[in-house]
Amino acid sequence: MALTWIHEQGAKPPISEKTVLQLHRLTRGEIWDAGKYKQKDGDIIEKFPDGRSRVRFKTVSATDTPVCMNDLMELYGDALDEHRIPPLVLLASFNLDFLCIHPFRDGNGRVSRLLLLLQCYRLGFEVGRYISLERLIEQNKERYYETLEQSSHGWHDGKHDPWPYINYILSIIKMAYREFEQRLGQLQSPKGEKTSLVLHAIDRTLGPFSVAELQNRCPNVSVDMVRRVLKNLRAKNQVECLGRGQNARWQKTAKWQLGNVE
Repeated sequence: MALTWIHEQGAKPPISEKTVLQLHRLTRGEIWDAGKYKQKDGDIIEKFPDGRSRVRFKTVSATDTPVCMNDLMELYGDALDEHRIPPLVLLASFNLDFLCIHPFRDGNGRVSRLLLLLQCYRLGFEVGRYISLERLIEQNKERYYETLEQSSHGWHDGKHDPWPYINYILSIIKMAYREFEQRLGQLQSPKGEKTSLVLHAIDRTLGPFSVAELQNRCPNVSVDMVRRVLKNLRAKNQVECLGRGQNARWQKTAKWQLGNVE
């Protein structure tokens, strides 16, 4: 349900505490603390086959969690606005800090991966619409745990090295794009396929959209083709243009129906 919500909303939901709690609520269903920060302290414990265990990481206390989450959101937003850090590096750093705060009793890993997808959407990297980032992380989970432990060491004192985990997240995104390129290379391009891709992208869009947004969702379709499809749809009163120039936004009209335009 949470994954569907992100794909439907795209870049619309802000990266905020409200969104984080909403994602946790959607993933946890009817569980009593769904959408609520942890009420008791809980460290990350590693258990061994022989029955031994150890504290792999001491998380932020339940008392300090709300303050830390608020600080995380503010620092992330400010850093994006200042444009001093590459967005993907900032995204990966945010993901690491979220996991170190460990704001929920359970479900932190799942929410962190959903946030990763949502942040990619907001930064314009929509590969997660076609390739599951969560699947790639699961397929490389040993490296995930290894880099997370490396980068969380010394986190509470601000003496940690975030780069092992940052590089891991960047490698996951790179894998996703490589897999996407391979899939595109395997596709045949029969007559009308590119038009169909654009039509389906419009059909999945909620609210106004731009030519650039459509092209991001159809990376193997040229901007000229996208504009041609929109021109034909406007002639049929299926869509309308809300402005002028390259940045003009479009929207479906009441006459829009995918089955009637293909």
